[in-house]
Amino acid sequence: MEQSKEALLKACNAMCKNTLMETLAIEFVDITENTVTAKMPVTPRVHQPDGVLHGGASVALAESVGSAASFIFLKEENIQVRGIEIAANHVKSIKEGFVYATATILHKGRTTQLWHIPVTNENNELISLVKLTTICLRK
Repeated sequence: MEQSKEALLKACNAMCKNTLMETLAIEFVDITENTVTAKMPVTPRVHQPDGVLHGGASVALAESVGSAASFIFLKEENIQVRGIEIAANHVKSIKEGFVYATATILHKGRTTQLWHIPVTNENNELISLVKLTTICLRK
């Protein structure tokens, strides 16, 4: 990584202002050579009517972290990243605390990227497993 981890995290979190990520209180918390991790609080604002985490909120968290990872790891300035396909399996409910999504690259093409994104709770138990395909568009 050319920029420091702290600078990249600060930039990712700054991009969240006035977006869905800010609405969902998503915060980028870690970047390694191969992964990007973000967390989201599980509160009533992201619950479905019966009081557990809405699957759509988990998917929004996963797409946010995967798209940010594409932008970071492609290391190009004049690109826009878009999610073009996403699939999620929700395997466990959660009512409170935090969920964490960690994006790991499975395929790093110049145009398309494939991401493996487990969403876990604070005990590292799997909540959802997400597969995301992103596309890199030249500005």
